[in-house]
Amino acid sequence: MDSRRAVIFFASDDFDLKLPDGHRFPGQKYGMLRRALLREGVLREEQVAFSPLAEREDVLRAHDAAYVDALEDGSIDARAMRRIGFPWSEQIARRGRRTVGGQLAAARAALAHGLSGQMAGGTHHAHRGFGAGFCIYNDQAATALALLAEEAVDRIAIVDLDVHQGDGNASILGEEAAVFILDVYGEKNFPFRKVPATVNVPLADGLEDEAYLRAVEARLDEVWSFRPDMVLYQAGVDPLASDKLGRLNVSFDGLARRDRLVLEGCWRRGIPCSMAIGGGYAVPIEDSVRAYANTYRVASEVYRF
Repeated sequence: MDSRRAVIFFASDDFDLKLPDGHRFPGQKYGMLRRALLREGVLREEQVAFSPLAEREDVLRAHDAAYVDALEDGSIDARAMRRIGFPWSEQIARRGRRTVGGQLAAARAALAHGLSGQMAGGTHHAHRGFGAGFCIYNDQAATALALLAEEAVDRIAIVDLDVHQGDGNASILGEEAAVFILDVYGEKNFPFRKVPATVNVPLADGLEDEAYLRAVEARLDEVWSFRPDMVLYQAGVDPLASDKLGRLNVSFDGLARRDRLVLEGCWRRGIPCSMAIGGGYAVPIEDSVRAYANTYRVASEVYRF
């Protein structure tokens, strides 16, 4: 099999959001990333597929029906939307479905070909009954539960290296013995009520490359010891020094070295990996897009696509 043709990634224009002036979420970063990867030759057009809408049953594996129905018919309370951080629109409901659908499609592609991912996702703050922190539905939790229900995997690991703790992942999946979550995050950063994961690695503000990389590498062996059939990688780039919501001081090189630790670890062990881009709120936002693109460059070097 020619792996260069087999490795595909998922994207959609639905991920880009037109938000009110002054909104702190960079709603256009997803399209910027896709265009950068194609322009710079990291990906070819035939490697980009359209993120599908998730089936309702797949969303309901991770979320309460009352929340899903209210979000999708527009009856959701304004306070609940403020907790998510976006004004309600039909696109918001569609975006949530597509985030889950694309993540699930990417995970299935990774099981077949070793690697895939979505140029969005990592929505780890969404809980069963509510969204939060710019997260509508929880794509990786829904994907983990779908793959386990389908018996596509027996054990699955989430490696969450976004700077914000994945409280939604831990809340939804915490009782699942077949799921292992490594969560490395800023101790004093959002969310202020943490939900313990399998392995929790809180970091002090201002941490730089070497200390950050030691903290990640020291706990990855516990992921490998779990012997997962798949890794869902939340590759948030908000530890970057220029990220306005990050509070760490990690360089572009430090993030790329972090990505290599995870991706080479999966590749050497033959563990399929599906990537989500997670958070990135740099000023300028082009820094986040550059860091996201570097994750894909590292992936292309490791998996030779």
